[in-house]
Amino acid sequence: MNYEKVKSLKAEEFKRLCGVKPETFDRMVKLVRNNEKFKTRSGRPHKLSLEDQVLITLEYLREYRTYFHIGQSWGINESTVFRIVRKVEDILIKAKDFSLPGKKQLLKTDSNREVIVVDVTETPRERPKKNRKYLTVAKKENIH
Repeated sequence: MNYEKVKSLKAEEFKRLCGVKPETFDRMVKLVRNNEKFKTRSGRPHKLSLEDQVLITLEYLREYRTYFHIGQSWGINESTVFRIVRKVEDILIKAKDFSLPGKKQLLKTDSNREVIVVDVTETPRERPKKNRKYLTVAKKENIH
């Protein structure tokens, strides 16, 4: 599933798949394209287009699949998926155009929660001891 297949969907289907409207997706791609982190300085160009990279990030955020599974469906390594998601997430969070709160902000809560811990560990049982005299049936005599 690459962007070439997804862009032909209707607006409602696109939003169902990606979680954002096509106009919002285009703004995200434009923002990522203008960012300095994603410009290739030297070496090989990216295997995936910027649209595909934003689509991978939205797939991760929407479905919360593992990097391994996303990598398998896109034909890339899971470490590459991790780097793509991190870069795109960081760009979108810093832009503040979209409602993506920072990861630290998600950990903060205003609610007071009560936690009850139940100890369900196993208790030791008294089991019969293995004794050598019961295991040895008969001693062999006259063995040289």
